[in-house]
Amino acid sequence: MIHKLIKIYKKEMFNPGFIGLLVNPFYIIRRGLFKGIKANAATLHGKLLDFGCGSKPYKHLFDVSSYVGLDIKESGHGRQHDAIDVFYDGKEIPFEDNSFDCVFSSEVFEHVFNLDTVIKEINRVCKMDGKLLITMPFIWEEHEIPFDFARYTSFGIKHILETAGFEVIKQTKTTSYIETLVQLWSSYVHQYILRNKIVGIVLNPILISPLMLIGILLSKILPKNANFYHNNIVLAKKVAHKI
Repeated sequence: MIHKLIKIYKKEMFNPGFIGLLVNPFYIIRRGLFKGIKANAATLHGKLLDFGCGSKPYKHLFDVSSYVGLDIKESGHGRQHDAIDVFYDGKEIPFEDNSFDCVFSSEVFEHVFNLDTVIKEINRVCKMDGKLLITMPFIWEEHEIPFDFARYTSFGIKHILETAGFEVIKQTKTTSYIETLVQLWSSYVHQYILRNKIVGIVLNPILISPLMLIGILLSKILPKNANFYHNNIVLAKKVAHKI
């Protein structure tokens, strides 16, 4: 029974449904990420490289022939839940040119100091016309300290990708202005007021869930603004060899 509850809890952390609204203090941002990744997952086929895979929380969304998880040796978070297949040194991806049909990377690029170089490496191991699906935060606090180096606007990441030999096919932004504000406040309450994990689980439905629900409802009523949001989700394809 306990094992089943833990499994449900872990699922709700990355793919939050109604239960997630009650137990996940990051419900809004995680819901936006899940929906954005799911909407693009079907465009990736063949042999996939998950760059910065961690625990591979979105693996089940991809219908691919091979799923290879790559991550860096040194990280700002614990490794107890990770499912890494191959480690690399942060400079050269240990695969031959044109090894993968597609590449997926979620919430990783903010932790990469030499992003231009790394994206060129991703280009190198990706086949021509191969797809690249990435997500990265725009509005979020520093995390996995000290390995948090950057935030990218939609225009900034588009320029970096195009410079490295990718063509952007589709760009979307997760969460509305109001949802972003509410999620930030909810995150603050969870991390700096409740603090204790058990206390957080008990009080989340009382102190945080109502805020989340109000934020979601207000976002449907109040004027829209697309310039203040949590995450960029970008689908691109390789059109040139690395420069």
